[in-house]
Amino acid sequence: MGASTAYHLALRGQKNILLLEKDEFFGQEATGRCAGGVRYQFSTEINIRLSLQSLPMLERFKDELGQEINFRKCGYLFVLTSPKDVKIFQHSLELQHGLGVKTEWLSADEIHNRLPLMQFDDALAGSYNPEDGLVDPNSVVMGYVNGAQRMGVQCFNKVEVVGIQTEGGKIVAVDTNQGTIATRTIVNAAGPWAGMIGQMAGVEVPIIPYRRQIITTTPLAEIPQDFPFVLDFAQSLYFHREGEGILTGMSNNNEKAGFDQSVDEKFEMINMEAAIARLPCLEKAGLLSHWAGLYEVTPDAHPIYGKTPVDGFYLVAGFSGHGFMHGPISGKLMAEYILDGNFQSLDVSMLDLARFKEDRQMREYNVV
Repeated sequence: MGASTAYHLALRGQKNILLLEKDEFFGQEATGRCAGGVRYQFSTEINIRLSLQSLPMLERFKDELGQEINFRKCGYLFVLTSPKDVKIFQHSLELQHGLGVKTEWLSADEIHNRLPLMQFDDALAGSYNPEDGLVDPNSVVMGYVNGAQRMGVQCFNKVEVVGIQTEGGKIVAVDTNQGTIATRTIVNAAGPWAGMIGQMAGVEVPIIPYRRQIITTTPLAEIPQDFPFVLDFAQSLYFHREGEGILTGMSNNNEKAGFDQSVDEKFEMINMEAAIARLPCLEKAGLLSHWAGLYEVTPDAHPIYGKTPVDGFYLVAGFSGHGFMHGPISGKLMAEYILDGNFQSLDVSMLDLARFKEDRQMREYNVV
């Protein structure tokens, strides 16, 4: 979000932009630790519209920024085993079709035919969109960072924000471990840490971090090249091809909020047991790598865009596990809001910070 915002501000001609990253490298935290999925399949109109704007930007990414991002349209296949989920997904499918998204509805037999290696005897139905897929997260981040730098943006690593100075309800400076920077404008794009940055400015930001884990395996010859991104929705369990092996992850419903990014090996075994039950050939695969990262979760699983009660303090965060795919359009929207005073490419004004106190929340159902 920060790299995209910096790039799009510079593209509009804005000068004196600093992009601050507390780590040694860009894109190593929430973005770099995500599964890389991009999809149109959401349950709310605004998230579908964000995808309709953002995914084409990813398709044009190499032409615009000269950076290859390895966009693979393997398709997302949501497998549904709960009657409640079937009903909600049918409604979501109608909404997607009304917005021009050609998601397909699959019967249980069609799921079995498409996933012959998997055990889904309890499948009731599913949804599939061949335009969904995978993108390399680090390449997208570095594409925006390099593009921003070419236009004069100064990008700094190992610079941690430790405080924010305000006077009369306005931003006047940001304090870092490398010194104080006078500024009238700050964009809080800190993802799971956005709440902490908000506190520094005296702004309550309802974003809570939750740990999520991923496993990749050694090669499995059985996995076909066209294996889709498969989601066992009721279990929040997912699979996709990664190199010659499989990447799998699963949400831990008992995970406590916090910033712990160590691998919970006990839950990793729970994940693998569930994964093997669905994809039995995983039993003979070896562990290639594993890691944990953080989801930045809001109460309604939608992001927060725009202004805060402090003048000059803006927010773009809280994407609740699906932010990477909406990063391109989000940076453009923030540039529009800061420079023009409104969102022009897509009206996301309903996703403001004030909605939580004004009870204007809308719930995204398709969260894994």
